[in-house]
Amino acid sequence: ASKVSLEKIMDHVAGYAITIDVTARDIQEQCKEERIPWTMAKCLDTFCPVGPFIPAEKIDPFNTEIMLKVNDELMQHGNTTDMIFNVPVLLEYINRHITLYPGDIVLTGTPEGVGPLLPGDRVSVFIPDITEASFCCRIGLIHNFVLHAI
Repeated sequence: ASKVSLEKIMDHVAGYAITIDVTARDIQEQCKEERIPWTMAKCLDTFCPVGPFIPAEKIDPFNTEIMLKVNDELMQHGNTTDMIFNVPVLLEYINRHITLYPGDIVLTGTPEGVGPLLPGDRVSVFIPDITEASFCCRIGLIHNFVLHAI
């Protein structure tokens, strides 16, 4: 869809998924110093594991709690109520400039608490009582599982 109105944009959302949007800060800083695009800092293998699909009717995009743990220590805890621009506003803005297709994934940001990851760290992002996605930095394996049926 392209140029869908704010009033109708959510009719085009089939569902949601949690992701872990990793950035290699060392590569990012090097690219900034060299005044080159820092795309590679976001695009390395295993840098954006995506959790299981959650049907749109199971998530309230205006009030959903999201948490991230590293080695079982809570590092990020936020709610979609904290977003500067809510999901419909973000999607309508993006869609005004970019055609979105079925299956496209749009990442909307992260709560404060970003920090370094070390080899062997286990990272988990979750929506309490709904879903969790996790991975181990050492081996780059992604383990997705549903905590309960949705």
